Amino acid sequence: MRIVAEPLSELPQPPRPAFEIQRSRSAVAPVIYASPHSGAHYPQEMQDLLSVPLSDLRRTEDAFVEELYSAAPELGGILIHGVYGRAYVDLNRDARELDASMFIDGAPRVAGMPSARVKAGLGCLPRVGASGRDIYAGQITRADGAFRLSEVHDRYHEALQRETEALKADWSDVFVIDCHSMPSRQPGRSNMPDIVLGDRFGSSCSARLTSLVERFFRRHNLSVARNAPYAGGYTTRRYGRPRRGTHVLQIEINRGLYMDEIAIEKSAGFAKLQSQLTELIQEIHVFALAESG
Repeated sequence: MRIVAEPLSELPQPPRPAFEIQRSRSAVAPVIYASPHSGAHYPQEMQDLLSVPLSDLRRTEDAFVEELYSAAPELGGILIHGVYGRAYVDLNRDARELDASMFIDGAPRVAGMPSARVKAGLGCLPRVGASGRDIYAGQITRADGAFRLSEVHDRYHEALQRETEALKADWSDVFVIDCHSMPSRQPGRSNMPDIVLGDRFGSSCSARLTSLVERFFRRHNLSVARNAPYAGGYTTRRYGRPRRGTHVLQIEINRGLYMDEIAIEKSAGFAKLQSQLTELIQEIHVFALAESG
């Protein structure tokens, strides 16, 4: 069953919904798989403002990640994924992480203290693409920014919050797997691991869940790091409250395992990794049912 968001009545309807949800008609495990960065839709009005090729934006996506976890609904979990490209609005950022200089007529919301991410051009409304070049030829309007935050960012997180609370009504513990991918090469790093697990250094989920997932990947001869270089983003910070029964684990997968990062196409490794993740989903569900029983 697939569910899409309804637009706010006071705003024009977006050309596409902010997110999609897939699940069986009755969830049998208290697990949500969230993929905020796998969207690939860029409205034409955004494309008209670009100073870089669209491919530069597409290389910031977690391309095909929602497909890697596509077995989750069949196995009794919930899968939610963003529809819009990460460069349009970053769903794994706080909506207050804004660069006021991007806007012709002022920021659409009160911005927090400038973070390192915002200064680097990687706020909730990104300023730079994969190449590090400015995305836009000029500034964008406050109304444009407000629309992206209200109709895409807010809608996605309202849905994730709603799904989490609905599961909490029936289960003592709920588990959110925040599903991401990462570039196979990064400046200053000679080798990237196959997998990075982010649990905010043990603060966003049960250590037993992190250990279970780490053991699984190591059994499949994949290299695993914890919390470096990714400890978890906005989703782990916002929802990860293990003492209150909500656990969030971020999983970053090296894109070199399953895709051609330049062409943005699946590689021969996609099917193998998808099969492995289906097996992981089954193990997570067994764990979640035991923890929430």
